[in-house]
Amino acid sequence: MMASAKKSYAGDGSYPTSYYAASRNIVRTPIKLKGRIETDICVVGAGYSGLSTAIHLAEKGYKVTVIEGAQVGWGASGRNGGQVVNGLNASLSTIQSRYGEDAARFIGGLMQEGGRIIRRLVSQYQIDCDLKPGNIYAAYTAAHMKELEAKQALWRKYGMDDHQLLDREALRKLVNSDAYCGGMLDTTGGHMHPLNLVLGEARALESLGGTIYEMSPVVRVDHEAARPTVYTQEGEVSARIVVLCGNAYLGDAVPKLVSRVMPVSTQMITTAPLGEELAHSLIPSDMCVEDVRYILDYFRLSTDKRMIFGGGTVYGGTDPADVVAKLRPNLEKVFPRLKGVKIDYAWSGNFALSFTRVPQMGRIGANTYFAHGYSGHGVTGSHLFGRTLAEAIDGDTSRFDVFEKLPWYPFPGGRMFRAQYSTIGSWWYSFKDAVGW
Repeated sequence: MMASAKKSYAGDGSYPTSYYAASRNIVRTPIKLKGRIETDICVVGAGYSGLSTAIHLAEKGYKVTVIEGAQVGWGASGRNGGQVVNGLNASLSTIQSRYGEDAARFIGGLMQEGGRIIRRLVSQYQIDCDLKPGNIYAAYTAAHMKELEAKQALWRKYGMDDHQLLDREALRKLVNSDAYCGGMLDTTGGHMHPLNLVLGEARALESLGGTIYEMSPVVRVDHEAARPTVYTQEGEVSARIVVLCGNAYLGDAVPKLVSRVMPVSTQMITTAPLGEELAHSLIPSDMCVEDVRYILDYFRLSTDKRMIFGGGTVYGGTDPADVVAKLRPNLEKVFPRLKGVKIDYAWSGNFALSFTRVPQMGRIGANTYFAHGYSGHGVTGSHLFGRTLAEAIDGDTSRFDVFEKLPWYPFPGGRMFRAQYSTIGSWWYSFKDAVGW
């Protein structure tokens, strides 16, 4: 039975007016799901998690169908900062203290795998997404530098020796700003055009025989049946296995997952082209940068020498009234030479925050899997979780089982007050950043 129509969460499904949408190099003709079909695997969500899962399964020979409510990469996968940052939102030290040495050793062994998956997909499927190496963590205070020193030491303990500490002058050679007292370079990180990456992954899946239906919002999932069914406004998919990768945009389609994560919006702006000379003088290394504050700024140069600058947080997923007004002061603080620079694009988008800041993977019903809650560090984590889900579906649940057993907690205050609770908590951490604790 078809689901009754309701207004889509994505409006008419058009991409936001972002720099990424304006500069995408693949323009798809969306095909809606109509009627009933059957498949081996139905993946909900054509972002990084969904497409990583789908590609890894299609490479193993499975018949895979992806259902997307808007267009490929419409959500966080096509709006993010484009930074390939290793690790999770929750630090390895937090995981060690919260879950124990075994969990830290397990997760430590996976920290860089997501980036390797991205590089493999880009190379194997010839995805044109301007992938470049290197990311930098920038410190405002001595306390921040101590955090970075501890991070370097802990990652070395778990076999990762790719971080180089930078004093003020060493950092200035890579990022020409007086705002920072030092930082750390991760040579295995990087940055790319995020929408072109996800569009390239969609094309890769289709080259493997996978099918993608767009503009087909999911309104209900029957996950209790032995053969689960996904219902859209105009069709339905019966599958042996369903994988839910809607993340911050799954909405109320699966009530059992609503309390697990909270949508949080972050904002981005892109300047007019700066020219080769000015752009190089600001970030001589052409690497991506993020600072280490609780509510951080992150930025990089595009291939056509614009500054792409992001930051800010709105718990609950609402958009600020004026994105440019919110981010311009931070941009000009880091780079005073850009005071008054023309802003060509400004946009906002949601990511899914988990209370523990650790992404979640699990099952609801015997044959319905899910992954979500990357908490702002989803570019690498989503690709890793996609591979792990594919492994589990193919019969190897060894890594999936570890993630599934990690405890999760609902947000205090419930759905009505969780945003207010998180905002109050962020004030405390922002105060600590400001005073250098």
